[in-house]
Amino acid sequence: MDAAGPTALDVAGPTSKRKIIAWGMWDWGSQPFNTVITTFVFSVYITSSSFGATNATSTALAISTAIAGLFVALLAPVLGQNSDRSGRTVRNLRLQTWLLAGLSASLYVVKPEPAFLWVGLILLGVGSVVSEIAGVNYNATIDQVATGKTVGRVSGFGWGMGYLGGIIVLLALYFLLIQPEVGLFGVTDTDGMDIRVSMLLCGLWTLIFTIPAFLVLKDRPRPKAPRVGAKDSYRLVWASIRGLWTTSRHTVYFLLASALFRDGLAGVFAFGAILAAGTFGLSAGDVIVFGAAANIVAGFATMGFGMLDDRLGPKRVILISLGALVILGIAIFVLHDGGPSTFWVLGLLMTVFVGPAQAASRSFLARLIPEGKNGEIFGLYATTGRVVSFLSPAAFGVFIAIGAAVTGQENTQYWGILGIVLILAAGFAVMLPVKEHGEHSVS
Repeated sequence: MDAAGPTALDVAGPTSKRKIIAWGMWDWGSQPFNTVITTFVFSVYITSSSFGATNATSTALAISTAIAGLFVALLAPVLGQNSDRSGRTVRNLRLQTWLLAGLSASLYVVKPEPAFLWVGLILLGVGSVVSEIAGVNYNATIDQVATGKTVGRVSGFGWGMGYLGGIIVLLALYFLLIQPEVGLFGVTDTDGMDIRVSMLLCGLWTLIFTIPAFLVLKDRPRPKAPRVGAKDSYRLVWASIRGLWTTSRHTVYFLLASALFRDGLAGVFAFGAILAAGTFGLSAGDVIVFGAAANIVAGFATMGFGMLDDRLGPKRVILISLGALVILGIAIFVLHDGGPSTFWVLGLLMTVFVGPAQAASRSFLARLIPEGKNGEIFGLYATTGRVVSFLSPAAFGVFIAIGAAVTGQENTQYWGILGIVLILAAGFAVMLPVKEHGEHSVS
């Protein structure tokens, strides 16, 4: 891979607003898994008292999340390279999206009983793997809708569409199913049916609203390539890393930095709502209302920072966002006994910076990818991230245990935020010396 050669964005053809909007609809359509399932509804449901003690269920979620991350690390290089070689990136994305929709709906079977804890966590973990692999292929299509001059705002628009889509589905489920004593279809909270039926609707949402993306995204013909087994795929991954180290060393530095801070950002999402309920005393309904407000803030902030990305560069956006998140995370720990109002203020401030860091990370890498290497490099991006994806869940669980040992309290869930802060700070430190895309060189 010659870092001086043309990138995928350099040779990208003209696009249109219609195509960009349709591309962003995949983020909109797939968002229920991230917003409703992983963050604000199902994760709170599966860690509730119906499934066991707070520390036990929170720790179990951390373990399952870490295991899912390791599976992503193992599968991403194989599947990402397969998409590049076969030229079937969009086809693979379509199949993975349908599978994600099915897994989302399958969470309906999880009854509010301790015996269903690990059933729910396994389905959630498999869904996380599928969602991440689908994200690799989705990211690989960004050169179909962006150029080097617009990739920052396009990436930010996609993330923003996801957040705003999350608002709609979250509010719809809350007001139609979860909040009323008797909701849509006569559903009540008996046997957790309000949450379980919501999972069915999440699957349907994903199935329907991702259709526009698949109408405009097209697989590009590729010369027929020989099939490569899993073992050889891992060898090719290592060869890619060696090639990057030789031709564009700061790309490797960026992959290392982003692996750390993206894991920290994932930790903010995975455990934020759990802290809201278990530490700050928000009810399940309050968490959903907060989630809606958070998505409004995050959606518009991410779109706004996307324009700054194209003007200031993605590195500055990433560093500003990470620095702010570290400060706010420490504030949450210090003010953990401040009640719901404290979480509302600090939590909403955190949502301003999470999306921009994610979108800028994607645009940073998209500016570097050589033509025809999208799936491979974004697969490597996912792999390097997921190799360390156990860090945030593990750190969250370890700091809960440390808090229990230090304070002797029964509920030390709030200590977990220090584990997330530690990972974010490490990512900030490693990102500092990384050069911007226009400055990358062998040294």
